[in-house]
Amino acid sequence: MHMFYDGNFAMGGMHGLWWIFWILLIGVLFVTNWGRSEGEGRRPRETPLEILQRRLANGEITSEEYEKRKTLLDRDAGSRA
Repeated sequence: MHMFYDGNFAMGGMHGLWWIFWILLIGVLFVTNWGRSEGEGRRPRETPLEILQRRLANGEITSEEYEKRKTLLDRDAGSRA
């Protein structure tokens, strides 16, 4: 008597279930990544200047701190060019 023999269903059935599993997994991955290459649904990455402007607008830094940091950013951008 064979342990895995069940009217030729046990092994064949498992093989079929694995195919269904992999097809579903690939389908889910495909659907969740659909459109991401175009950047839909994602915000573009903020530049350092935009972050600085947002922090000033939110009141996280003073205008003096903003001017100091903006000067540093402008200086650093000039040295790379």
